[in-house]
Amino acid sequence: MIDHISTYTTDYVKTKNFYEKAFSALGYSLQTEFVAEWNKEFPTRRICAFGLDRKPIFWVIETKEKYTPRHVAFTAKTRADVDAFYNQAIENGGVDNGKPGLRPIYHENYYGAFAIDPDGNNVEAVCHTPE
Repeated sequence: MIDHISTYTTDYVKTKNFYEKAFSALGYSLQTEFVAEWNKEFPTRRICAFGLDRKPIFWVIETKEKYTPRHVAFTAKTRADVDAFYNQAIENGGVDNGKPGLRPIYHENYYGAFAIDPDGNNVEAVCHTPE
């Protein structure tokens, strides 16, 4: 359902690396990266986006100020992909916010895992199938 979504970071390199590693477990990759030279107040602002098939969906935007943390869930094809996302996230600076497992409060096949990224955002990978 998500067309694209943005998150903001005060540590661009660390956050970009975090998502690059975590997303590799789900088959997502870096689609674009550039500097927002047009921004007169922050002409060195770095921006990148991750996705599939030349479709940037998840944008990471450098900022000078902290923003309110967000939650976003990313679709995983399998439960093993959820596990891999979680492991990569934790190994690359994420903080556990819910180990991989079933969350029947949402529905009987909801299998998700949660990590806090380097900027305090709650990120999740979720699989909705029975396997």
